[in-house]
Amino acid sequence: MANQTTGERATIGVMAPPDPALRPRASIGEYLAAERVAAEKHEYWGGEVFAMAGASFVHNTIVANLVRELGVRLLDKPCAPLPSDMKVFVPSKPGFVYPDVSVYCSEPAFHDGEQDVLVNPTLIVEVLSNSTERFDRGDKLIGYRSVASIEQVVLVSQHECRVEVFTRDGDRWILQDTTEGGVARLGSIDCELPLAGVYHGVAGASVAGG
Repeated sequence: MANQTTGERATIGVMAPPDPALRPRASIGEYLAAERVAAEKHEYWGGEVFAMAGASFVHNTIVANLVRELGVRLLDKPCAPLPSDMKVFVPSKPGFVYPDVSVYCSEPAFHDGEQDVLVNPTLIVEVLSNSTERFDRGDKLIGYRSVASIEQVVLVSQHECRVEVFTRDGDRWILQDTTEGGVARLGSIDCELPLAGVYHGVAGASVAGG
């Protein structure tokens, strides 16, 4: 799952040591203090800090489309989308990540007074990249599922017109897979999302890069 204008995920420095025990680690306080003055974005996951590279044209186009399409559909509703500069807290790791899009409903709640870390998103969207897909579908998706407020996680492909929606149903999650010409149903925010709008301006999603 995904995720910026997020992009590729790489450890800070030239190369991370293969042994996780040897990798540079930071406390939450150290990460937030450094991140708030950093020129580039970084994610924090289980004590490790990862730099984020830039994203492709296709990735950015899809993210822009998502923010626009969701914004229009939620204009008169109690929910609103936020772009990828808003961090989301995943307490189970702990983690601080930049989803491509996050949607909150009613009043947003924040990690601290800086109001740059959302703690109560209702829906998360990640646009998959070659370098991030394994993480987005694996540990990051598990982390999102552990956030009590999150009711749906949406994974969007760059390589084909395909949107996967994972919906919380008690203790289980249900997958809805929508392909070209379809409409993704986002019940958590009372919204329907046509894939034609998501992929507008992307000439043949199958040619998308990372």
